Amino acid sequence: MSVVIVIAGLLFGAGAVAALWRIIRGPSALDRIIASDVLIATAMCAVGAEMAINRHTDNLPVLLVLALFTVVGSVSVARFISTRDDT
Repeated sequence: MSVVIVIAGLLFGAGAVAALWRIIRGPSALDRIIASDVLIATAMCAVGAEMAINRHTDNLPVLLVLALFTVVGSVSVARFISTRDDT
């Protein structure tokens, strides 16, 4: 079981580093926005995995707030980009 936990942690870490790299080096704003969504999704998966490993639901409100911020952020950025493209 601990080998699976270590592998999952390494994969979550690699995903987070790749998303941070794209946020820093992204050539456009949309690349950075998508990378931030990927970073939040990776954090949500890591929190969910931690809850599954430790068999508790204490961090469920954290997951809900992260999901809400992701949806609201993506929608607001999409609206901003669409209104900017119309002019």
